[in-house]
Amino acid sequence: MKILIKNGRIIDPASGTDNVADLLIENGLVTGISKDISPEKTEKVIDATGKVVCPGFIDLHVHLREPGFEGKETIESGCKAAAAGGFTSICPMPNTNPAADCLPVIDFIKNTATKVSLIRVLPIAAITKGRKGQELSPMGELAEAGVVGFSDDGDYVSSSSLLLNALLYSRTFDLPIMEHCEDACLAEGGLMNEGLLACRLGLKGITNATEEIAVNRDIALAKESGGRLHLCHISTAGSVELVRQAKAAGIRVSAEVTPHHLTLTEAEVNGYNTSAKVNPPLRTQTDIEALIAGLKDGTIDAIATDHAPHTRNDKLCEFGLAANGISGLETALASLMGLVHSGKLSLSLLIEKLTLGPQQVLGEKYQNIGNLKAGSCADVVIFDPDEEWTVDTAKFFSKGKNTPLEGRKLKGRVKTTIACGQIVYQQA
Repeated sequence: MKILIKNGRIIDPASGTDNVADLLIENGLVTGISKDISPEKTEKVIDATGKVVCPGFIDLHVHLREPGFEGKETIESGCKAAAAGGFTSICPMPNTNPAADCLPVIDFIKNTATKVSLIRVLPIAAITKGRKGQELSPMGELAEAGVVGFSDDGDYVSSSSLLLNALLYSRTFDLPIMEHCEDACLAEGGLMNEGLLACRLGLKGITNATEEIAVNRDIALAKESGGRLHLCHISTAGSVELVRQAKAAGIRVSAEVTPHHLTLTEAEVNGYNTSAKVNPPLRTQTDIEALIAGLKDGTIDAIATDHAPHTRNDKLCEFGLAANGISGLETALASLMGLVHSGKLSLSLLIEKLTLGPQQVLGEKYQNIGNLKAGSCADVVIFDPDEEWTVDTAKFFSKGKNTPLEGRKLKGRVKTTIACGQIVYQQA
């Protein structure tokens, strides 16, 4: 299929492009960017006047729930939600049932994704068998099967010797060990960020140290091993500083942050709002400012949604029993655009952290995505940076309607998503 996108503001952080031009797609590849490309013999022409045209977003951290929890999400519904959010490559975490710790489960995820969606699904395998933190998964076989990293996400690998071995072994494949940093003993029974609000609500708090102690240990093991460590959803100012120091010391560490940790504070929990119950918990404005600073100076490499869909009943219960997580794929861009409109982030930097940044975490094998260079895979998103819309979860493609943004007005909307040269989403 030959698609011509005309008159859009093309932003491609990988090449430094930021200007109004046309973009031509042929046979699934980007074939050219120029000021005035003729639409001759073009099957589809898209007028992108007033819109931003950029590489399709890459999400390093989603939960597709299949196999095992199809009531919350399926691979198909999750991929549809991703496309609606502008994501053309997503990395599902292995906390499925059974866990993605062996070839049959990884093959199932990949084969199902190929059948139901055109967007790229890049599975992450479990570090340990059953995500139980006791024995390493068959990492060599899983790497050969095409996984892009290893994680026990949702659980911290508490055994330092086991994680050290994982980091050492991962060097063979140059794949990241992706850690959920949370000292389980400190976090036990915690429900929200520790502070005055937690005291007032009578909820046990989760201290910043719960995350930072784990981050510090993992960085020490990355230094010892020389392996690639990727820190999932960091949320505190202290974690940002630890990563900053580690990078300055030449340790192979990368980090991601979620849209909700960049835009929402613990105040969302007031009134026992279970839709704002996440792990790590929403923190303070001070932490948000540190996270934004980390994006600006390169300490934080990527923005990842940690899309965590749940059923209605998972959230409609008392706060202590409610599941952690936010359904985030379809609101990510618009919520983050608030940082652009308020002047806290530049538009080009935001796009970088959704495209080039995560691509670099994935590694050289994926150099054909996350950019609009000639010959790269035609993964493209077109969005209106100024369109206002109201979040209505009834219109979500995701089965998960759990978001604290329900009913809020956001500014910035995905209009068209193209994956591998095929239109996979158009906003009605």
